[in-house]
This record gives sequence, C-alpha cells and structure tokens, in this order.
Amino acid sequence: MNFLETIWSIIVFSLFLGYLILLFHIIGDLFRDTSLSGWFKAIWIFFLLVVPLLTSLVYLIARGGGMAERSQAAYSAARQQTEDYVRQVAGTKSPVDQIVAAKTLLEQGTITEDEYQQLKAKALAQPGTA
Repeated sequence: MNFLETIWSIIVFSLFLGYLILLFHIIGDLFRDTSLSGWFKAIWIFFLLVVPLLTSLVYLIARGGGMAERSQAAYSAARQQTEDYVRQVAGTKSPVDQIVAAKTLLEQGTITEDEYQQLKAKALAQPGTA
C-alpha cells in the first residue's frame, strides 16, 4: 500500500464517518419531531435505507431549517430538567422556607423552642441573605 492509497483510504473513511454522523442526526431529528406522523417518519427511514445519499440531501434541503430549532428545544428541555433535578436533590430552600418549616416542627412539638431559635438563627445567617 503506497502513500496515495493511504491518503485515499483516510479520505474515504472520513467521508463515510461524516455521512454516518449526518445519518444519525437526521434519524434523531426525525424521532424528536412531534409534528410528523409515524407514517411520514417510516417513509423517511425507508428512503434513508434505500437511497441514503439522495434522501439525506433532500431531508437537509426540505427540513434542515427546523433541525436546529428542534435540537435547541430538546437541549433547553434537557437543561431545564437537569436544573430542576439538581434543585430538588440539593434541597435548597430560602431562609423564609426554612423558618416556616422549623415553625411547623415547633408547633407539632417535634422540636423545642431552643432548637427553633437555633434553626431560625442558622437560616438568617446563611450567605446571600440580607
């Protein structure tokens, strides 16, 4: 195998890898799109398997503009879910929420007046409260 054959093999492999990435982006976009019915998704998948290059180009021309919007919407939704999950797990409450929770515990008799005052002082002493 000479130098030119090696370069040609690298080019062909790179183009094939690029095509596979494009194909997976298209398939991901198809499944992410809620405006298409299942039949249209099946038709697109069928043509992607039968005439892959032509169908990919047609898809990019016909539906390429919406790909970025759908991808951005999916990213934003995933980010929001992650932030909500982190807030939930971290259990970050405002000082007012902490004091209300401590007051509820005091009224239920779960904690003493001394413990309530300690929790209240701790909540008010948190950084970022003024």
